[in-house]
Amino acid sequence: MDWTLTHDPDRRRYVLADAAGPVAYAAYVERDGRVVIHHTEVERARRGRGVGAELVRRTLDMLRAQGRVVTPACPFVSDFIDAHPDYADLAR
Repeated sequence: MDWTLTHDPDRRRYVLADAAGPVAYAAYVERDGRVVIHHTEVERARRGRGVGAELVRRTLDMLRAQGRVVTPACPFVSDFIDAHPDYADLAR
């Protein structure tokens, strides 16, 4: 699947889309120099197919490239980081 991740700073979201359009997003706030990801949402028809994991992976990769620190307030993001220790350096 060809996915694209975009940052929508006005809505404070990272949005995952395919050729048909947006399918998932990660909502955040910035606090004390950290990106606090507090909610993720996947289109109902796409749930259970790895879309959420792709959203989180790409979001964390983008934030890492920017040198950002993440606070995973969303349980899905926290569980993803726990399951993928190569992202543990981002979480504080």
